[in-house]
Amino acid sequence: MKLYRPVGLEELRLIYESGMCRFPPRLPEQPIFYPVLNFAYAEQIARGWNTKSGSLAGYVTEFNVEDVYLARFEPHIVGSRQHEELWIPAEQLEEFNEHITGCITVSGAYFGQNFKGYIPDKFGMKGRDAVAQFILLGSSYHYSPMDFWCEIRTNNLAVFLHYPFWQQHDFSNESMPLSNNQWLAVTNALRDTILEAIRTVWSTKFPQLQLPEVRRS
Repeated sequence: MKLYRPVGLEELRLIYESGMCRFPPRLPEQPIFYPVLNFAYAEQIARGWNTKSGSLAGYVTEFNVEDVYLARFEPHIVGSRQHEELWIPAEQLEEFNEHITGCITVSGAYFGQNFKGYIPDKFGMKGRDAVAQFILLGSSYHYSPMDFWCEIRTNNLAVFLHYPFWQQHDFSNESMPLSNNQWLAVTNALRDTILEAIRTVWSTKFPQLQLPEVRRS
């Protein structure tokens, strides 16, 4: 069975650090783990709730779980027919993780107006927010392909978390520094060229991990 779960940036970070194969343990005040049964419900939570608090980011994860295992959990409807979810006791989450088949993927991503993202503490992206990280990558892409490659390798977590934000963000008021005090305006075409270059490097360095392929509403 395919299931969905809306998560914030911090929970997605922990999922990524597991190799995109496990959900992190619940906090003491979170006795239940709630996967939902359809994308629309997960999107509603990710877009309507996660983008308005905390990191201002909401992601929809999707994953498959063995049918025989899931048969022990009864679906619950908590609103309209669309609002269907499973209730997994927190103490059973580790067992639940063992029955996930394949990788957890990201199929939707939504961001609040003041989203800053994950701030790395190393290499060129150190101390930069999500927008500044992309500008740095764009500059590196033009003047130093090696730096571009090394930045993606070193700060792969930030690249993964922010890739769908970069896909959606309007960079038309931004420019990136080039050599000799020149600046290059970031058009949509240039943004898409850099995104494709990121994907090319990613597929070579991290072939086992899929960059988010977000759905467009």
